[in-house]
Amino acid sequence: MYKLDFNNPISVHFIGIGGISMSGLAELLHTNGFTITGSDWHESHITKHLESLGIRVVYGQHAENITNAIDLVVYTAAVKEDNPEYQAVLAAGIPLMDRAELLGQIMLQYRNAVAVSGTHGKTTTTSMLSLMMLEGNLDPTISVGGILDAIHGNMRIGHSGNFITEACEYTNSFLKFHPTSEIILNIEAEHLDFFRDLDDIRHSFRLFAKELPKDGNLVINGEIENWREIVSDLDCNIMTYGICKEPVDLTNPPKDYTYAAANVAFDEFGHGTYDLIRNGAFVTRIRLNVVGIHNVSNSLPAIALADTFGVSMEQIQSALLQFTGTERRFEHKGTVGGVEIIDDYAHHPTEIKATLTAAQKYPHRDLWCVFQPHTYSRTKLLFPDFVEALSLADKVVLADIYAAREADPGDISSEDLKNALTERGKEAYYFKSFDEIEAFLLQNLTNGDLLITMGAGDIVSVGEALLGA
Repeated sequence: MYKLDFNNPISVHFIGIGGISMSGLAELLHTNGFTITGSDWHESHITKHLESLGIRVVYGQHAENITNAIDLVVYTAAVKEDNPEYQAVLAAGIPLMDRAELLGQIMLQYRNAVAVSGTHGKTTTTSMLSLMMLEGNLDPTISVGGILDAIHGNMRIGHSGNFITEACEYTNSFLKFHPTSEIILNIEAEHLDFFRDLDDIRHSFRLFAKELPKDGNLVINGEIENWREIVSDLDCNIMTYGICKEPVDLTNPPKDYTYAAANVAFDEFGHGTYDLIRNGAFVTRIRLNVVGIHNVSNSLPAIALADTFGVSMEQIQSALLQFTGTERRFEHKGTVGGVEIIDDYAHHPTEIKATLTAAQKYPHRDLWCVFQPHTYSRTKLLFPDFVEALSLADKVVLADIYAAREADPGDISSEDLKNALTERGKEAYYFKSFDEIEAFLLQNLTNGDLLITMGAGDIVSVGEALLGA
């Protein structure tokens, strides 16, 4: 296994440098004196930013991009073995390292390395914790899977021993990390093109938790079914969190969780407020500037770690009020003809349910969801859950499935979702092209409606087209 020496910077080439995580890691190495080059298929605001830093980016992935001046090549899981650059690297005998291994080696350079994991909510929770640590003057280095306005991008280079990153379970990449503190937000059936089943996923999270040292911190959602199985025999500091379902008397709060949200309420825009309970004692009333019960839950583990790191409750509350979300997480895109347009990255039934439940608390006449399913395998395996979650919208418009890394198996389609929704009595539509969707929406949206474009693909362009973006 190739080991980077941060005291001896070398030349590193990134295949797929425009990815949200890859670009951040490239910037971090560049800042530490490494010579960085990279390739991507298309120019983007991310690649333009890298170029502005002096990083050379080439467009198109070709064998001639791999030269003898390169000492190491980093690639993502999306890069297949038939990729021309990948093949050229093998032929040249240049060391290869995947993105997760690089991130793991970077974490070793920090005294306090935080990894935020879970099937959903990683970007939001990472962002919340990042703002808390910034507010607490802890000067963290941050790698987040979305664009966070407070750091003007997805990467911040700090000058302390503190590092925060997301930890994705797909292909077990997070098992290559070296965290000193972890958050486990949830464990659900996801990425079933890689994992056998939910038990297989739980096993991976168990292995992830075991990566922690004895003096490490683990914050785990106490609402995860049989969560103790995940943490059994660990000798690190374990904290749980959860939401109290019944009204709580603050003179005698429950001790079900280390950190709990009690007496949750929402304002007219769906922003949550709650009483924070720590170790069975009332601490303060917390106010959020993001919508939904899922964000109440996301805020708790961020508070737990920030509190553990010595950030004051005043600083924590200030950070939460500053946080209005990240790009593509219930992002308000604009208003046209009296119709509010929101965009959201939700692509798993649990995420869809959380987003649409939050949207129901947002002012609207009819709630429209324009959904682009992401991958054939996920759509097929979780089909009944998708139908149930999408039923929370008043009207559903479906785009074709975004294939991502998969080939069309021919046995699942967005029209199947439309038919299932129609059978449930929902008003649902399916169109083959974005142009057809946009034309239909222009004819049918009414002043006061709320439109959410939803999915992990390129469905965001529909709302932007309606706004004239």
